[in-house]
Amino acid sequence: MKKFFGIICLMLSLYFYGFGQNQAYKTGIVFKKLFLDYQTPNGGKFTNFKDYRHGAEIGLQRLLTNNLAINVPFRYGVVDTHLDSITCLKKRLYSLDGQLQYQFNNTRKIVPYVMAGVGGVMEDEGEFNLQIPAGLGFYIRLAPKAYFNWQSEYRYGLKEKRSNLQHGIGFIYLLGKSAGETDMDDKTKDTMDADMDGVADDLDLCPNAFGPKELNGCPDKDGDMVPDYLDKCPETKGMADMGGCPDTDGDGISDNNDECPKVAGPVDNKGCPKEEMMDKDSDGDGVPDTKDKCPGQKGTAGAMGCPDRDGDGMADFEDKCPDSPGLKIYYGCPDTDGDGIDDYRDKCPNTAGSVANDGCPEIRQEDRKTLEIAMQAVQFQTGSAILKSESGTVLNQIVDILNRYPAFSMTISGHTDNTGSASANQVLSEKRARACYEYLVARGISRDRLTHSGYGESRPISTNETEKGRSLNRRVEFNLVPR
Repeated sequence: MKKFFGIICLMLSLYFYGFGQNQAYKTGIVFKKLFLDYQTPNGGKFTNFKDYRHGAEIGLQRLLTNNLAINVPFRYGVVDTHLDSITCLKKRLYSLDGQLQYQFNNTRKIVPYVMAGVGGVMEDEGEFNLQIPAGLGFYIRLAPKAYFNWQSEYRYGLKEKRSNLQHGIGFIYLLGKSAGETDMDDKTKDTMDADMDGVADDLDLCPNAFGPKELNGCPDKDGDMVPDYLDKCPETKGMADMGGCPDTDGDGISDNNDECPKVAGPVDNKGCPKEEMMDKDSDGDGVPDTKDKCPGQKGTAGAMGCPDRDGDGMADFEDKCPDSPGLKIYYGCPDTDGDGIDDYRDKCPNTAGSVANDGCPEIRQEDRKTLEIAMQAVQFQTGSAILKSESGTVLNQIVDILNRYPAFSMTISGHTDNTGSASANQVLSEKRARACYEYLVARGISRDRLTHSGYGESRPISTNETEKGRSLNRRVEFNLVPR
């Protein structure tokens, strides 16, 4: 118990030290409803909300700098205890923490923060223990001095099974006044900032709405640097000389006043082209400039006056396959194998496959297993690239696999252990990969579907310190890749 009161004195000393050193910053009083989770960090599940227990918090907060605050929360809660408890399987907890918060954007309506600290916990049935909390939360401004508060923290316990999660919802009410503030005198009026946007009310053209300093504290929803109260198009980014509205067709008439906002026209015709302009066709492709997306390039009517080499109705600048007729749904590309994946994205465009395999056929699990086994099953005479007779069985299975998957090619790579010189191992690995390559070619597999290479001892998959490890490193790998 003495330790607990010692912690209380230490925390309050820290708080009032912060108070004494930072008279210019505001104090707040915090109230929260707590949800205590001693289950999750000790083998339970986070989603078992019925196992959460309840508590309450009251605390003091003091800003030390613009972004740094000290928080001293006192907490009370009731949690489950061990089965032989004399208090009906429940015990009460009392804790006092010293926490530091780093607040981001603390002049905004929503203020996120991170926190960390240390706290002492006294149990009415158990030992005093220290816990180290760390977490995050946010404030939402409800009024100039009142904020909604949510915080979640993980509390690492220095004693066994004392680690826990705590979540709190509540509010903080700010006390005190800004530096130099006196009751409703002229200086107070000069420094008041009701919307907390950093612009004093006497200079703020919109004192009750948050806005940037550059716009004298007035909001600008569309971010075009024209304040909403002057913006004729407050939801659409525009130009200051157009009253905050855009001019899509660039004819000098803002869209809100332009009867033809997508086609340039003179002011005396309300932004619409005159009759003699309606039929103008600068590139002579039969599509008038008013409807031509490419008025300087000869095109087709189907592509809105733009070039369309493959004639599929998709303009070349939008067509991902400009030389192959396709569908608009596939951005102008065909789907040769009809598997629902256009040829532009299909790694096997001539063989139907699945989306998960990038348009290539799925390789059966048993075939994948055969290729894995082949790494060790293909054997050579010691120190040479001559295949042993028993290697023919697995190599013939690889031939069958390649015949089943014509949309795939195969890479063959040889590897050795580190016995002998690196240069000799490199040559041996290349010869062994070449031997497998020649075997498959001799069984009817086209050379243009196969590549081979050797890597010597440079890519081990196990240790070379044991015989078993070295035997695993001596291998030939066979990998299917889309053609």
